[in-house]
Parts: sequence; C-alpha cells; structure tokens
Amino acid sequence: MRIVLRPLRVRADRAEFVRLRSLNADWTKPWDSTSPTQSGPMSFARMVRDHDRQAARGELLPFAVAIDGELAGQMHLFNIVRGALRSAGAGYWISQRYAGRGVTPFALATVIDYAFDELRLHRVEVNIRPDNTSSLAVVRKVGLRAEGVRASYLHINGQWEDHRSFAIVTEDLKAGPGAPQSAVQRLRDQFERTV
Repeated sequence: MRIVLRPLRVRADRAEFVRLRSLNADWTKPWDSTSPTQSGPMSFARMVRDHDRQAARGELLPFAVAIDGELAGQMHLFNIVRGALRSAGAGYWISQRYAGRGVTPFALATVIDYAFDELRLHRVEVNIRPDNTSSLAVVRKVGLRAEGVRASYLHINGQWEDHRSFAIVTEDLKAGPGAPQSAVQRLRDQFERTV
C-alpha cells in the first residue's frame, strides 16, 4: 500500500471527493464539524478555494490522502501560528474502507514531521470527541500526550461538543540517545515492538 499526501485538485478530485464523502457520510457525520451559522456543508470548489486562501496566508496546509493513487481522505494542519507559539492543529478523516489499516497514523505522523522539520513549529495538537474511539487510537499510536478536555470545543452535527485534547512537541522527539528522531520513526518503532 503506497500512501501519498498531496494537494487536493479542484478539477481532478471533485467527482471522486464528492463520491467518497457521500459513501462515507454515516461514518464521518458524528465527527464532522458543522457551522452554527451555515445550513449545510460548503461545495467542493468553495472548500478548495477557501483552503487555498488560508494556505496563501500561511494559516493552513491541506492535504489529500491518496492510497495507491486513489483518493482516500484528508489531512490538515490548521490554525498555524508563528512567533512565540509556533503551533498548529491537525485534523483528518479517512474512508471507512481504510480505517484500522495504519493509514491515518502514518499520515498524521508524516504531517507532524513536516510541521516540525519544514515549518519549524514547536507543537501540534489534535482535538477528538471522547467517543471517537478510532481517532483516539490514532493519537495513541502516534504518541501524542493527553492534555485534558475542552468543554463545548467544536460545533458538531448541530451542537457544541466537548473534545479531548492531545499534543506533541518537538521535545517529545529527539530527546536523547536512542530516542525516535521523528514521529514516523516512533510509529515504526512501536509497530516493530508489537510484531
């Protein structure tokens, strides 16, 4: 299985993206953010334009997750802040077809390494609904630290929902001799210990 993170393409990905989201609607609906002021999801073209504008300002890095050339989900670094904070949030969704197969942990670890090594960020956090057991397993596998609960953190499916907060900082990696040098290496080390 070849996993690639790449830009989402307006023309080339539109039909497949819409099909994939429709096919996975029941799978993603309990976790998808909604807008308290908007009546439904934005169109694919508008979403890509919005992502492009935020990316041009350095606030967002949106990726398509492709598996063996086929669109399979999305991964984002968002709320990218420079200066003294040097932080970002990460968010993702993956087709149910690929859930539990190591795709999302690998994609998240890759994005974390990119955030630390290329963007020179210090911290990446992921916020997850407490009942999203699949996503909780992802951050556990990648080695993010639990930091607590954020009350009424994000608007989901028509209401404000609590989220558990997880984070990783650069000091969690490269912390001495024998320590993993990247999030991807940490994930590989964990996999090798369990096989």
